[in-house]
Amino acid sequence: MYVSYVARRARTRSREPHQLPPGRHGLPRAFVVENQRARILSAVADVTSVAGFGEMTVEDVIVTAGVSRRTFYEHFKGKDEAFLAAFDAVLAQLLSSVREASEREKHGADRLRAGLAAFLDFVAREPAFARMCIVEALAAGGEAVKRRNAAMAAFARIIDENASALGTPVQPSALTAETIVGGIYEVIYTRVVRGDIRELPLLLPDLMWSALLPYVGPEAALAEYHRLRDQFAETA
Repeated sequence: MYVSYVARRARTRSREPHQLPPGRHGLPRAFVVENQRARILSAVADVTSVAGFGEMTVEDVIVTAGVSRRTFYEHFKGKDEAFLAAFDAVLAQLLSSVREASEREKHGADRLRAGLAAFLDFVAREPAFARMCIVEALAAGGEAVKRRNAAMAAFARIIDENASALGTPVQPSALTAETIVGGIYEVIYTRVVRGDIRELPLLLPDLMWSALLPYVGPEAALAEYHRLRDQFAETA
């Protein structure tokens, strides 16, 4: 069974660098609590990415995190609550990365490109978290789906904000940003399921073309596509 496999694999591993030493260590209680919580959230992503949410158990999480069952339940009521906490933590970090990247740029197209690049780089860099948020959230129940939908709406607002800075006379539908985010989500979802997460940053030129097209028209969108493709070719 999967559970015994995860437990067996985890018990044969040496202690990870982020794990605290056993016994008395003199560390502040607040630090210990935060460390335990972070390990649990990371373990939720690791286990979910291997087994899927449906097969994940609390036993899997505590063994992978290197914490006791009592410690787990001091933080969370069960696996559903732990999953939602992990989802929220990753989403907050991802949104912050996207916004910070966008706000470093002055012009609308550059802001959109920087935000999208930050998103793709984050997902490629954190495959376990990516699978948890993008794929497994759909299997984690109504509350998880609700939060996923809220996350997509937040990304649509970022596109709307950046699109308004493009200075274009084109006035697309109010659903445009939502449609763009839905399309990007589907592209990323497919590649995460296939295991092609590392290739995601390479999709930036094509995704930028799709995102810009409704706002600036085909000519300007194509020019940005070729500009990014040339940059990728120079750095290859």
